[in-house]
Amino acid sequence: MTVGKHIEEFHGLPVLDFAQAVDDGSALPEAAAVAWKVGVEYDSPKSFVERWQQFLDTVDAERVRAVVVGEWSTDGPESFAEPLAAIVAAADRLPALRALFIGDITYEENEISWIDMVDVTPVLTTYPLLAELVVRGAAGDMVEGGGLALQALRHEHLKALRFESGGLPAAVLRAVASSEFPALERLEFWLGVENYGGDSTLDDLAPFLDGARFPALRHLGLQNSEVQDEIAAAVAHAPVVARLDSLDLSMGVLTDQGATALLEGQPLTHLRALDLHHHYLTDELQQRLREALPGVELDLSEAGNPDDQWRYVAVAE
Repeated sequence: MTVGKHIEEFHGLPVLDFAQAVDDGSALPEAAAVAWKVGVEYDSPKSFVERWQQFLDTVDAERVRAVVVGEWSTDGPESFAEPLAAIVAAADRLPALRALFIGDITYEENEISWIDMVDVTPVLTTYPLLAELVVRGAAGDMVEGGGLALQALRHEHLKALRFESGGLPAAVLRAVASSEFPALERLEFWLGVENYGGDSTLDDLAPFLDGARFPALRHLGLQNSEVQDEIAAAVAHAPVVARLDSLDLSMGVLTDQGATALLEGQPLTHLRALDLHHHYLTDELQQRLREALPGVELDLSEAGNPDDQWRYVAVAE
């Protein structure tokens, strides 16, 4: 399974493709009114760095609030190292930047396991006022550029952090667990599968379940996992759940075993939303969940066949 659609909204703003708008001669909106997508197409005459510079020189960069980084490769998968350097170098020109999405790339451009990501720590150290960061990319054993990575750090203003991967390295989870994010309200991991570099264990998730870290956390997503049942069982008794507003255990191989653990664990009726979409639950368990959580916004869409022996996470390759 893969990522098939580009995002249309980010940080509460509509996404506007800068290159498309400029090349079409369209009038550009006010800089703070949209999330600006900057990227290139395959065989583009401009490199990403050239297009990035054009973006900085064309819009009122000082008022830009959100940026979405699209494809940066013009001839097959290329490392994000050079685009990252350009984005970091532009920090003084983007003082209002509060949200950055790195890797809005679909399978038609590059499979998620081909997105040649690198250590993204410089983004957080260079943009101390950043409030939202999303990173999509591959583990190091899948690409040439070193792979998706993060170093432990302290960031005072980050409120939302999401890592999207078909195989999220355990080292990224450990770095987040060792970091200090006092303002963090939303945390999401697409854990992925072992074949694509997802080498985390339940022990790596424990720091996010004990409730001792990230005092402002109100939403937790532990998604896209082959061991979604085991994760659900751990979450069912996790201290952090009591102070969450929403919980996301979607996109993985969740079966009746995991759903039963949730039903038999601590109360979940305080949640505003519970996302379990892309699952392998029987109709009976789905009904039990609806009856047990009448006031909770419950997403049980994308149901797979519970009898299917071949079960897949939503995003892997």
